[in-house]
Amino acid sequence: MSETPPAQRRPAGELEASVLAALWSAEGPLSPAGVQSALGTPLARTTVTTILTRLHGKGAVSRSRAGRGYVYSPIHDSAGLTARRMRSELDKQDDRGTALARFVSQLTTEDERLLRSLLDEPDGAAPDGPPAAPLPGPGAAP
Repeated sequence: MSETPPAQRRPAGELEASVLAALWSAEGPLSPAGVQSALGTPLARTTVTTILTRLHGKGAVSRSRAGRGYVYSPIHDSAGLTARRMRSELDKQDDRGTALARFVSQLTTEDERLLRSLLDEPDGAAPDGPPAAPLPGPGAAP
């Protein structure tokens, strides 16, 4: 008698990333059914709803009432979400200086140059982009 191989688990965060990608590519807010359709995968609507609820709890998406349910919109674009996550991790550190030093020591030469140019810009704008949105200070609500 042969055994059925265990189901392959997705890498951590893959479903959340897929749901966020669907929301970013949408022209407006999406319901869980709309996200499910945009994903084009056989995920159950309850699974999509659970992921959206978790993303809402993490402050990554906003939601508003639409009939008996909700529709969801991303709060940040991909770069903004990455910045928010980086800031959240930094806020967990007791020794921010060491954490930042280790982060900087692992940057590529190109990323180091980019970071230096961003720090030198008076308004925090990327050389070819819009001004960076200010991040909340330590202890501020996400």
